[in-house]
Amino acid sequence: MNYLTVENIAKRYGDRVLFENITFHINQGDRIALIAKNGTGKTSILKLILGEESPDAGKILIHPHITMAALQQESRLDPEKTVFQSLYNPENPILKAIADYTDSLHSGDTKAMQNAMNQMDTLQAWDFELRIKQILSELKVDFMDRKVKTLSGGQQKRVALAKILVDNPDFLVLDEPTNHLDLDMIEWLEKYLKENSKTLLLVSHDRYFLDAVCESLIELDNGQLYKYQGDYTYYLIKKAEYNEMAQSSYEKARNLYTKELDWIRRSPQARTTKSKSRIDAFFEVEKKAKRAPVSDALQIYVKPDYLGAKILELHNISKMYNNQPLIEKFSYQFQKGDRVGIIGKNGVGKSTLLNLIAGLEKPDTGKVVHGDTLKIGYYTQAGMQLKEDMRVIEVVQEIAEFVQLKQGQKLYSHQLLEHFMFDYKQQQTYVSRLSGGEKRRLFLLTILMRNPNFLILDEPTNDLDLMTLHVLEDYLMNFDGCFVVVSHDRHFMDKLVEHTFTFEGNGLVRDFPGNYTRYRETKAAEKQAAQAQPKTSTQIAAKPAQVSEEQRKTIKKLEKQISQLEEKKQKLTEQFNNADLSPQKIADLSKELNEVNQQLETKEMEWLELMEN
Repeated sequence: MNYLTVENIAKRYGDRVLFENITFHINQGDRIALIAKNGTGKTSILKLILGEESPDAGKILIHPHITMAALQQESRLDPEKTVFQSLYNPENPILKAIADYTDSLHSGDTKAMQNAMNQMDTLQAWDFELRIKQILSELKVDFMDRKVKTLSGGQQKRVALAKILVDNPDFLVLDEPTNHLDLDMIEWLEKYLKENSKTLLLVSHDRYFLDAVCESLIELDNGQLYKYQGDYTYYLIKKAEYNEMAQSSYEKARNLYTKELDWIRRSPQARTTKSKSRIDAFFEVEKKAKRAPVSDALQIYVKPDYLGAKILELHNISKMYNNQPLIEKFSYQFQKGDRVGIIGKNGVGKSTLLNLIAGLEKPDTGKVVHGDTLKIGYYTQAGMQLKEDMRVIEVVQEIAEFVQLKQGQKLYSHQLLEHFMFDYKQQQTYVSRLSGGEKRRLFLLTILMRNPNFLILDEPTNDLDLMTLHVLEDYLMNFDGCFVVVSHDRHFMDKLVEHTFTFEGNGLVRDFPGNYTRYRETKAAEKQAAQAQPKTSTQIAAKPAQVSEEQRKTIKKLEKQISQLEEKKQKLTEQFNNADLSPQKIADLSKELNEVNQQLETKEMEWLELMEN
């Protein structure tokens, strides 16, 4: 059964043509991803499908007997309604029955309750109610009496997503559904969409999500639509093959263009039919020769400002909010080349930790010590400030004309803009005319142009298109400084980070030696072990019985040394709570603490090796 037909549509804004002759179909059960660079027409296609705009040419047909719902970037909820009123659509008889039953429970009216229960029985709404409760629970929508206008942007996005899932339409259109969801919510949504076999048109930058949910993909590129029957990984393989062929065709066209141009110059007066035909063919070759394919192989090796041995140190820091511990006695010393990811549920304190690292907030206890050569670049969407009346190139040039590369070369501002997918025409565009994703991409560039040696990135992947994500990943892979990143993009985290700060709750922040996937695997193994037969203290103590007497003595000796070192470490970290410490004393304590940490790590490794034998 066909749900949607898009046939030969075209759209332009002023003299700018977004696309022409776009055609595709969506049938019942299809799960299709739509991808494109920001600002090239992706959002316009969604608006055309939803009837918010009309195509300049072509037609869009939606099956008249299906229900369709869309999750969009901007909230479409009534700000004056409560969350409960927003979720329970009175036009849906099952939802109305559930709402009546809920109201009767609150009022205590036994007659109304009996009528509501009878209606629930008639409509077989009890299972539906359980499903709704599961959706609301997983998306943490537990503020039913609050008005929409009092909610944060992230809360509104979760309510809008919950409403769509509760309404249970035949056809879902989802624009960046994973934005503002924590990792547990994203994994639940993946599972929900797969198990319910929804017909789906999806826009997302989350590559793991695309792989898990979608079975085919359409790409809008240079005003043309390309279709791929497979998941995102399959698309990447086919796209690489296509780019290789395009590069080969481009080189052939360039060679032919050079020859034909030479002929044209030598034969300016040619007027025969054969010559005219060759001249017409020349102009077609010229078009191909000047349409250079986008290269994914370009890599930029930026040389950040010098970073000394002492970088940034967190000494026993703690932070409370509304009498709740966000961070409790957390210590860490950054080393050269550290690539740290931060994960945890929404609202647990991830952004607070970034602000503490950046020096924008002060810990309640403990100290944050910055090295003398530290130069921080902090990307946070809350801090995005761009001058709307400036051109793109002017915004970047106001910061610096070029950045220094490792090879001693310079990369000028217009070249870096091109690398981050702002072509010459876009560089002359005013900031006010950029899309939301393009503005975030430009703001990110303004951070990088300052040549920091320590990057703090708070959700840098939100609203960036997939092409820009590849560019950003390449940039960070070749970045010589340190960076700390908070992101819900699991692919991004797995590819870039080497260890992870995980917020475990109640102020506990754990330094985990691995990326996101390894952390999730470890947590799953821990959960499975906890559910299995628990070991008794006698069984645990009996472990060393498998080693020799000499090894047993060595283990006991190591355990005593580890205990003494941990006690020494605790005393050293507590000294940082003294607000009157001089800079020299802080430096001395930092040096001593670093030595203790190294000794402790060595002893723990020796202990582990003996225990595993």
